[in-house]
Amino acid sequence: MNDCDETNGFLEPSLVETTLEEHTLPGISEGEIIVIRSTRRKKNISAYRQGGRIVVSIPARMSKADERAMVPEMVAKIRAQEAAATMSEENLSRRVGELLSELAPEITARPMSVNWRAMRERWGSCTGIDRSIRISDRLKGAPEYVLDYVLFHEAIHLQFFDHGPEFKALLARFPEEEIAEAYLSGYEAAENALAAPEALKKLLNKGA
Repeated sequence: MNDCDETNGFLEPSLVETTLEEHTLPGISEGEIIVIRSTRRKKNISAYRQGGRIVVSIPARMSKADERAMVPEMVAKIRAQEAAATMSEENLSRRVGELLSELAPEITARPMSVNWRAMRERWGSCTGIDRSIRISDRLKGAPEYVLDYVLFHEAIHLQFFDHGPEFKALLARFPEEEIAEAYLSGYEAAENALAAPEALKKLLNKGA
């Protein structure tokens, strides 16, 4: 998890989606897209989330023109599905209040805002000065207990800016702390594996 910043939290700038050949795809403005050409695919295309990225698998023989036309459509469909299932920022703020009231009633401070942000190095961040919380958009679609865990973690930082004994004692009240941490660790491991050049080569050779 991440420290609470007393000024501004680090926000990684949005990445430009590229294929493995590093050609920029049109109509895409956020996140990183990985396109895999599969020898086992003849006509159909698939898209899914893996390790924080959208992976699009296309037939190996698909032309570049068709790729540039079809991939943004598949990405748009994935994002539309995620948007439909994503908690609103208003509900994020309400959920923070519920978690603090239930698990840490001694913390009376409440965030002024809770926002989704494109963050690849952090799951969340908190700014003590303006009481703002930012949650990584990688958690859109994550299990409810995982999102709750990150929200609770950042909410504790409204009062305790470091990860000292008092902070840890409060965080330990979260009933599913261990499995939430396991989920986040597994997510990061998958993300790192997919980003590694050797892993990408194996995917390319194997097809999808």
